[in-house]
Amino acid sequence: MIRRSVHAPLCLALVLATGPVLAQPKTDPDWPCAQRKVTTLGYGSFWTGPDLAEAGEWGNDREAAQLARKLASRRTELREADTLLDEFTEKLDPAEKGKRLTRVFAGVFEIINGERNTVMSGISRYAQGQRRLAERIRDEADKVSELKDSPDSDSTKVASKEAADLESQFNWDRRIFDERNQSVSYVCEVPTILEQRLGEIARRIQARL
Repeated sequence: MIRRSVHAPLCLALVLATGPVLAQPKTDPDWPCAQRKVTTLGYGSFWTGPDLAEAGEWGNDREAAQLARKLASRRTELREADTLLDEFTEKLDPAEKGKRLTRVFAGVFEIINGERNTVMSGISRYAQGQRRLAERIRDEADKVSELKDSPDSDSTKVASKEAADLESQFNWDRRIFDERNQSVSYVCEVPTILEQRLGEIARRIQARL
């Protein structure tokens, strides 16, 4: 039987879901992660080499673009990066090496930054969905409690059936909410993982300039 005490576990779940956000000043109500939300990355945070704009369009350099895509892909393990970079560098004209390696980084930066932006948008949509679901669960809890507390609920079959259906929906929504809440920590780690990969690739490229 669900009574008004249904709010206790629900409130606890909502506190757990939003706890990391409360640990810092909140600038975006739809950002559920403990990590501070940084919407835009600047390449200067990762790169101390030549100006990317002076290197030319990376997409027009076929070999640099191919390497950039390989290095940016998380399917390529970082231990493979050195071999790929060495093979690319060995074939370069010394006079062009700095410019072409800079193009490689420009491509890696643009690809990873684009992937990160997509992930960031997905996290915000995820949080919005959780917020809407939490509101629906609260409404369902109130309605279930009202039906259970109604003096006619035990004698009226219609009211009893309505309460049972509502209780079933409430339990289902709570299960979905809890399962999504458990995965939020992993989802929030993805932008950090991408930033770390970008920084590591930048370091390895710059070591060859």
